[in-house]
Amino acid sequence: MTAIETGRVCIKTRGRNAGKYCIITETIDDNYVTITGPKALNKIKTKKCNIDHLALTGKKLDIKDKATEKDVEEAIESANLTDTFKQGLKL
Repeated sequence: MTAIETGRVCIKTRGRNAGKYCIITETIDDNYVTITGPKALNKIKTKKCNIDHLALTGKKLDIKDKATEKDVEEAIESANLTDTFKQGLKL
């Protein structure tokens, strides 16, 4: 089992969203995944992302593959991580 999997909580390390939390919603191939913030919480919309631009955390949410932003937001709320996603990291 790999750490890069659907539902894994990550931190963006590069780009304009660096320091913000996101969720992997789909594994595309060995180098790319689809992530979401979701946009309602921290302004990261659903998009393709290179895995080199992510720092994996030990947290994993129970969501299905290709989950919608609404499904992800509900999973974040049920895991009591809403404030964490809104604040992000202070870089």
